[in-house]
Amino acid sequence: MASAKIEGTLKPVANGHGGVHVAHHKNLAKTPVEVIATPASVVLPMSMHIGAPCDPVVKRGDTVKVGQLVGDSDKFVSAPIYASVSGKVTKVGPVRVAQGRTVNAVTIESDGLMEEADYTAPEVNSKEDFLKAVRASGLVGLGGAGFPTHVKLNLKPDAKVDTLIVNIAECEPYITVNHRECLEHTDDIFDGLENIKKWIPFEHIYIAIEDNKADAAKVLLKSMDKKPEWKDLAQIVILKSSYPQGAEKVMIEAVTGRQVPPGKLPADVGCVVMNVESVTTLARFLRTGRPLVSRNLTCDGSAVADPKNLCVPIGTSVQYVIDYCGGFKKDPYKVFMGGPMMGIALDSLDVPIVKNNNAIIAFADGAMKVKKTRACIRCGRCVSVCPMSLEPTKIERMAHLGKADELQKAGAMVCMECGSCAYACPSGRPLVQYMRLAKTIVREASAK
Repeated sequence: MASAKIEGTLKPVANGHGGVHVAHHKNLAKTPVEVIATPASVVLPMSMHIGAPCDPVVKRGDTVKVGQLVGDSDKFVSAPIYASVSGKVTKVGPVRVAQGRTVNAVTIESDGLMEEADYTAPEVNSKEDFLKAVRASGLVGLGGAGFPTHVKLNLKPDAKVDTLIVNIAECEPYITVNHRECLEHTDDIFDGLENIKKWIPFEHIYIAIEDNKADAAKVLLKSMDKKPEWKDLAQIVILKSSYPQGAEKVMIEAVTGRQVPPGKLPADVGCVVMNVESVTTLARFLRTGRPLVSRNLTCDGSAVADPKNLCVPIGTSVQYVIDYCGGFKKDPYKVFMGGPMMGIALDSLDVPIVKNNNAIIAFADGAMKVKKTRACIRCGRCVSVCPMSLEPTKIERMAHLGKADELQKAGAMVCMECGSCAYACPSGRPLVQYMRLAKTIVREASAK
């Protein structure tokens, strides 16, 4: 088992295959999270998680409070959605979101009061109660995946899952909210883990953090010394800083040495991975009953006048977040929802913050090195850095030819779209776009 011991000096474990070293730019690591002023309105998409979208349970003209249910679904893979401000529902209908899709949404005009709904801490006396509570929290993976947490923790009776990994890699440049969560809400991490282990008895719990967050690791160790049961609850693993260290399959191999086979899930090798903010959000919900209505995000980049770590009501517009940070000090060349490696480049700032959005990064012209696209020189760098051991240029060629069977054999569906290949490519090939095209070709062929 590749892991660092709690006692003594914490030494970084070895990284798995592939990955690239990108500049950290953790400019806001020492900047506390600030609660943003209440926006005039929020737009709550009914699809901000993997799985079935929710159906609105409110209508135009309804008055709502913070934490009041506004959308839900009877489908298993879904998560309820709650009002993030108090006020009046002004619209229930289609909106365009960052991915370019049009989805149903609930728009709420804020009354400025942020009046809370009546909610109480859930009563949990069994594993079933616990899983119902996790679902009721509205929690999804807050690190970016957006997978409903109650589904992730609802393990099959015959599943041999023995390991929980708390993901604090935060390997994307600029983003620092996971780092701040460790420093500002340390005890919530262990409260959340105690609750999880009480009902899902993992044999091993690892708190995995990259070595560029030494202060956070020290705070975690000090917190563990407060209670003997916390020291026995989890083990801290220091990971060498590398991208994409925070990807589930990469992290599992680095921490446990287990490899997730193509087409398989972490549970198939006995592991569950949870983002640290998912753990702390769950802890607070079990303690108070207040569901997921806001999230922390980093707003940074060379175009932003006053970068900040912010706690933002879900549904707040990107434009409002930028304005709160002083607007743009330079004309933005590119604005990302998420980090610069895997984030979505926005063509409009009039889109809402969703549950799994951990950053808004805006670059001025010249801040990003844009390579001119040239012919592939067969250097093999994309192969050497791919954490999934794929051959990106082979997949690119097969995508050009539209050969679904060959793409399937080449492992196109295994690609996590981390962008390491494109980052390392000296010819500026748009390899991630070809990976996405390849997946579309495979899916369309499978649907026929």
